[in-house]
Formats: sequence, C-alpha cells, structure tokens
Amino acid sequence: MGCHAGARAAQNPNAVKRVVLIGMPNCGKSTLFNRITGASAFVGNWSGVTVDLLQATIPINGESVEFVDLPGIYDLKSFSDDEKVVSYFLETFAIDLVLLVLNAAQIDRQIRLLLQLKALRLPAIALLNMADEAKRYGIEIATEELSQRLEMPVLLLSAKQGKGFRQAKQAIAQALDTQSQSYKVNNLNDCLSTAAPITSEAMSAILEGVVTFPSDLQRSLTSQLDRILLHPIAGLPLFFLGMFLVFCLIWTIGLPSQDIMGFLTSGFQEVILEPLIQPLPGVMQDLLINGIWNGVSTVASFVPLIFLFFVMMAILEDSGYLSRCAYLMDGLMVRLGLDGRSFVMQIMGFGCNVPALMGTRILRSRSLRLLTMLIIPFSVCSARLQVFVFIIAAIFPGFWGAIALFSLYLLSLIVAVITAVLLSGVFKNDEPFVLELPPYRFPTIRHIFVRSWGEVQQFLSRASGFILLGCLAVWTLTNLPPGTTGLATLGGQIGQWLNPVMEPIGIDPYLTLALIFGIIAKEVVVGSLAVIYGLNSTLVSQHLAISVTPAQAYSFCIFCLLYLPCLTTSATILNESKSWKFTLFSAGVSLLFAWMMSFLFYQGALLFS
Repeated sequence: MGCHAGARAAQNPNAVKRVVLIGMPNCGKSTLFNRITGASAFVGNWSGVTVDLLQATIPINGESVEFVDLPGIYDLKSFSDDEKVVSYFLETFAIDLVLLVLNAAQIDRQIRLLLQLKALRLPAIALLNMADEAKRYGIEIATEELSQRLEMPVLLLSAKQGKGFRQAKQAIAQALDTQSQSYKVNNLNDCLSTAAPITSEAMSAILEGVVTFPSDLQRSLTSQLDRILLHPIAGLPLFFLGMFLVFCLIWTIGLPSQDIMGFLTSGFQEVILEPLIQPLPGVMQDLLINGIWNGVSTVASFVPLIFLFFVMMAILEDSGYLSRCAYLMDGLMVRLGLDGRSFVMQIMGFGCNVPALMGTRILRSRSLRLLTMLIIPFSVCSARLQVFVFIIAAIFPGFWGAIALFSLYLLSLIVAVITAVLLSGVFKNDEPFVLELPPYRFPTIRHIFVRSWGEVQQFLSRASGFILLGCLAVWTLTNLPPGTTGLATLGGQIGQWLNPVMEPIGIDPYLTLALIFGIIAKEVVVGSLAVIYGLNSTLVSQHLAISVTPAQAYSFCIFCLLYLPCLTTSATILNESKSWKFTLFSAGVSLLFAWMMSFLFYQGALLFS
C-alpha cells in the first residue's frame, strides 16, 4: 500500500479532521499551537502514547478540526523516546494535514526534517517561524520558489508577534478544504530507509538561490567570541567568574533597594495602617500587624532584588550565552548521566523550579527527564534567594555576604552533581546531546524589562496566597493556647518536638518552625520569622544578628536550600513524572541531602571554631 494509506474514505466520512504540528525543540511550535487554538487546548488521552499531548478542536470552513501538538523532535527516525511517540502517532492515528514548524533563522540546519516529511508523501505545510528574527540576522527566503521546489506550501510567520498568522490560517483552511481523505503512515522507519538519502548536497541544492544568509561579518563576530567564551580551558572559569560578578552586582544594588522598600513599608504601617486599625480589639490589631502585615511587607521588600535577578537572567538568555553554558557543561554532565540541557534546566530553576521542571519535556529520554527532575529542586529559586539574602545580610558583613550567597549557588550545583553520580546507574541515559547555538545578539531594553516584570508578577501572584495562608497559620500556632508565648505555644512545642533532629545541625525550634511553613512556599520562611518573633523586618534582622551564630545561619541556609521543595514544585514533579513513587522518592532524597550537608558543615564548623 506504499508509505501511507487512506483512512477516512474507508472508515468514517464524518470523522473530525485532524491537523498535527511537528517541529524541532524551541522552534516556536507550541507558541503557534496556542495562537491557533486560543484557550481551548487540553491534554488528550491517546491510547499507547506515554507523554502528554495538547489537543484542541476549533471550527475551520464550518467544520470541527482537531489540532494536536506533538513532541519536539530532531529526526523522524525513531531514535529517542519523543521521536518514537511521533512515529507511533503517525502510524496509528489518521491525520489530514501536517504543519511542519521550522525556525527560519536556522533553516539550513532544520531543512532535513522537512525533507524527511516530504519523503513520507503526507499532506503538509511548511511554516517558517521566527521570520522577524531571521530578517534581523539578514536571512532572506524566497518562499514561492522554495514552495515549488518542495512541492508544498511554504509560509513565513512570527507566532510570537502574530505576523503572517492570518495567511497561515488561510493556507490551513485551503489545504483542508481540498483534502478528501486522511492518512496513516505504514512503518515510518521503513519508508525513510527506502527513500532517497538526504545528503548535505541535497539540502544545499534545495536552498541554493532561494535562501540568502547573513554576511560573514556577523558570523565571524560570533565565531571570535566563541573562541574565547567556549575555550576548552578558559571557558568554564570565565563562566563562573561571570556568574560571581552577577551575584556581586545583585548584592551591591539589591540590598540598598531592599532598605528603601523597608523604609516605605514601615512608613505605611506607622502613618496609615496603625491609625486605621486603632479602634479594633487588641487581638485583631496583633493579627493584622504581626500576623499579616509584618510577613507580607517583609516579602515585599525583596521585589526590587528579585526583579534585578530576573533582569540579569534575561540578559544571559537573550544574548545567546545561556545555551553556550549548556555546551560548556556538557562534557562534565555526560559523565554524570546527564547532558548540557540538564544544566540549563537547573539554571532556569534559579528563577523558579516549576517552569524548569516543565522545561524537562525537551529531554526526550524519560530516564534523563527523571534524573534532571531530581536535581532541579536543589536550584536556588527566587523564593529561596530572598531567604538567603535576609539571613546573610543580618549575619555576614559587607563583601562576605556576596561570597556566602555565591557559595550557596555553587553548593546547589555540587549537590546536583553528587545526586547524579549516585543515581545515574538507576536512571540510565544514552540519548545524544543536540543543541542549537544561536548567534550572539544584544537584548533589547524593552524586552528585558517586560519579561523581568512579567516574571515578578508571576512570582507575586503565585506567592501571595501562600504567604497570606502561611503567615496566618504561623500567627495562630504562635498565639495558642491563649496567653502563652515562646516555646509554650503550639508552634514552640512543634519546634521542641523536632529539636533532637534539628539541634545537631544548629537550628533552634523557632527557625525549625519557619522551615516547616516553608514547605508551603519558601517565600513564607521570611514572613514567618517576622510573625514568630513579632517584629518587623529590620528588628528581625537585628534579633538574628544577636541570637544566631554565623555557623547556625549558614547551616540554616544549607537546609533551606536542599530540603523539601514547595507544594507547587512537588505537585509539578508529580504531574510531570506521573508517579507518586518517584515524587516521594524525590522528597526523601531532598530531606536526606539537606540534613547530611547541614550536619557536615555545622559539626565541622564547631570542630574548627
């Protein structure tokens, strides 16, 4: 029957038409899918498919059309897990049209996937996404001539900005209107094996005369920078030096901005809030000031610092350097059963563990995904960052604070390495490492600001409910039974009950209670300290400076870095792994490492003090 067989004509003429999206990772395929389907997408239940596939049904030409977003792949031949999913889908489910999404700026390297699809003789449209970026790099594509050579429609568009989207939707409607039957592929790998080989000469012949690439000047500039930044010996030291300078900048600029926010929130409390609640009973005043306001205002004081952190991360990513960090680290990571993309996911976790965990979907091996999901929660997310800054600023003076903060980032990487070494035999991976290195570019100020502010907004919207809930819970436990204070309260009793476990690592019952509520969200830790001590952020810092030694403070930071992730992160691990067993295993690994590393540091500090 050839490489494909008709489906609808022989089965059900009234079946819903199906369009599938195929493309390489990071080509903007999912962005295009979201733009086409709007808010109607949901996770489909596909028999025999082991990963989540988004699907949505929308009207086109007066008919219902189903769109399915398949995993990002580099090759249609079934090498990786995700490629096997795509092959299985094309062989099992009837399709009417394939939307092949390529990065227009990398068409010379992605054209192979298009030629593979053409060899299957499936009805298809080639959508060259990121056309705005290609134009900015000086790449020009004659789509009409390319369409004739490929014998399929070829369109330029920018899914992110919406340019060319209307024409793309018209082409989809026209293709579906002329399509009389749907298809399945008969043994995809055999079809590709019997087709003419796709050589570099064949790919060059397709593109010759229809694609104009940028000048050698821009390419040589990227090459010259890469000779330095990707140097086999100097590359890694330069990377760690650059990251250290980034944290010094955050520390130098961020702390004064925190003081300004603290001044503003204190002024608001004295001038507006306290007079406003004066008529209320004393218990209500205490609840509003010490139970809610002190906690929320303490967290709010970190907004400028977190914004600055996201600005620096956006610059690193948009400049093209972050992907090069993955390349630099791959030589080490592959020895640990990981690869450079795992390192990028952990770097992404510096912003928030949740999107980093979701980003592991680009890892096509399930074993590699699970091992990467184990190490991501060790990353210093923005919520942990504010805890560390608060503690370190109170205990470690001046430049030592920046060194202490940077050391925690290094520790997160070290623990990730140890975890990978110990468990790489359990989660074995043989997937090859493939990564596109974009040319260096200057990030735009507007894009950096919009993106960073968007990250801060997401942080606040995600954290605000947890912070309020956590502060109320802490206030309740530290005020019951009525008339009790300190260790006599319920919270104090919980801290004392755990004291045999926490005392060997230098964490007292008050700090233990803050860590317990940090399981809800790490943002709650700082706010809960304000509630536990009944003080504002400035007074809490002064109290910690007096009552907590540097060894205790750093041990507390180590434990906070490595122990149980927040509830949202745990829920994401469960959702992405689809395994309660793995989720509980991840929690156990985190607790074990947290206690052991804190114990080794604290007892070592006592030994040498």
